[in-house]
Amino acid sequence: MSALLWALVALPLGAGVLLLVVGRRADRAAPGVALAVAASALGLAVTAAFRHPSARAPFLDGLPMRLTVDGLSGLLAVTVTAVTLVVLLFSAAEFGSGEARARFFGLMLLFAGSMLVTVTAATFPVLLMGWEVMGATSWALIGYWWRDPERTSAADTAFLTTRTADLGLYLAAGAALASGAGPTSYSSLSLDGLARADEPWLSFITAGVVVAALGKSAQLPFSFWLSKAMRGPSPVSALLHSATMVVAGAYLLLRTGPLLDASGWGDDVVAWTGAATAVLLGLVAIAQTDLKQLLAASSCAQIGFMVLAAGAGATTGGTLQLVAHAAAKSLLFLAAGAWLTALGTQQLPALLGAARHHRTVGTAFTVAALSLAGLPPLSLWAAKDVLLAGALERSPWLYAAGLAGALLSAVYSAKALWFVWRPAVARPDARRIPAGAVWPLVLLAFACVALVVPAFPPVRDSVSRVLAASGQPAPAAWEFALSAGLALLAAAGAWGWGARPLPLAARAKSGFADWLGLERAAHVLLVAPTMRLARAAAAFDDRVLDRAVEGSASATVRLARWTDDVVERAVDGTVGAVAAGTRALGRWARRPQTGQLHQYLAQAVAAFTVLAVVLVLVR
Repeated sequence: MSALLWALVALPLGAGVLLLVVGRRADRAAPGVALAVAASALGLAVTAAFRHPSARAPFLDGLPMRLTVDGLSGLLAVTVTAVTLVVLLFSAAEFGSGEARARFFGLMLLFAGSMLVTVTAATFPVLLMGWEVMGATSWALIGYWWRDPERTSAADTAFLTTRTADLGLYLAAGAALASGAGPTSYSSLSLDGLARADEPWLSFITAGVVVAALGKSAQLPFSFWLSKAMRGPSPVSALLHSATMVVAGAYLLLRTGPLLDASGWGDDVVAWTGAATAVLLGLVAIAQTDLKQLLAASSCAQIGFMVLAAGAGATTGGTLQLVAHAAAKSLLFLAAGAWLTALGTQQLPALLGAARHHRTVGTAFTVAALSLAGLPPLSLWAAKDVLLAGALERSPWLYAAGLAGALLSAVYSAKALWFVWRPAVARPDARRIPAGAVWPLVLLAFACVALVVPAFPPVRDSVSRVLAASGQPAPAAWEFALSAGLALLAAAGAWGWGARPLPLAARAKSGFADWLGLERAAHVLLVAPTMRLARAAAAFDDRVLDRAVEGSASATVRLARWTDDVVERAVDGTVGAVAAGTRALGRWARRPQTGQLHQYLAQAVAAFTVLAVVLVLVR
């Protein structure tokens, strides 16, 4: 059983590293290798989801590396590998042969493999390993076209923002270790035992996990980094936004639900942060004129529903939302990427009639957008109501905020559809979309329809049993009808409104279009003070420390010169005088040494005479 789990994580990681090491020599074979590895990983993930294997390997004394697959991680592993396979199928047909394909497909496999490690991690050290590799590979993928300074700057912004929030995991791990909530010194680092910690460590653990999860999932106030991530290739956006990095935080919160509940405050903070993100980032999405920016803001908003579910204890609804969103959002980003390649733009006004020009892509895009809007009978409509039932049980106000976010989902989805389905304009220079890039979109469109089934009994009850989530609230029929009616009215209103400007003050419109000014706020509150502190430290180093070191060195040189001029001359004179005296004594001592026997006899007589006189006088 452990071999199955080791193979699941090692196969994409090993193949990804191999492609990166071989480099451009593997460009031709890279797509085929990546597809074979992704297909094999999907088969292993499906098997692991049924068998629930676990694996252990030595790491530190008393702290082995532990991986495990349970109900939640099994569903996520299948989702990650399935979306990875579809995205790589699209990339194999769409990605230019002149590109560094081995580097691209190698990074994509490494990225997916690190997500699998994150999903199956049973202890903090393993979670941190997967978490860190996932962040590093996302930076490399966003900045894949590294010769463009704007893309590398965007990758840096995304990496540094998430990296700052990731420090929360180290805080949580340190607090868990300090709490010692377990039979051994390291057992407190098990993810399943975090809720057993005592105060104040419990609050530190909760705070660290919440901050890291919100940062990784681009929730408020970290949402702006997802806007920068749009600089990467469209397949990267499709994978990053749908089933991997951006949902990793939501997954972590769903997995650590007992911790949030035990803290007494974590569940409320998480639920309301998710609700606020769903509403505010929904407004940001409506204000966008760039299709990929609209989809990026909608990712923040939709993941806000998953975070809300984690805080409200609606594990089943949050998981169903995550899986359904993975299918819809990957399809939307891949379709946007296909249009960008074919038409050379992602601006909504320039995409007028794009769906009419490429009918199959347009139809698939429409299915995903209607699912995102929450219209029946598509998957996100039902999944959202399942999690909102948990919100209603927690607080009517939380339910109302969730409904407001759902209504906004219908508005920005209808807005995107209005532009791409308007009467087509002449496009003589439009490129043809390869057939190999179209049918993965059709597969995802079918998934958007089929995934509505798990949101209804008896399949929903089976999902709850798999997730070990007993006592989950079930939505009533009126809840399904209410959300569907509101979504339909909102979508119809947005369609009728068309491209007319929003009835808001200019300052409000610019604020929503600029992602609430979150990036500027981060620069004002964090980046600028940090840079000022760094400049002050550099000035202190130059003007104080460097001068002190240089002054010390100068004084040492002057002391050395004085020593050379005065002390050394005195020492040399003393040594010379001692040597001269020694030589003089030596000359006097050599005079009696003549070698003549009668002189030695005379010297002996004189010496004994002196000795006799001394003896006589002493007595």
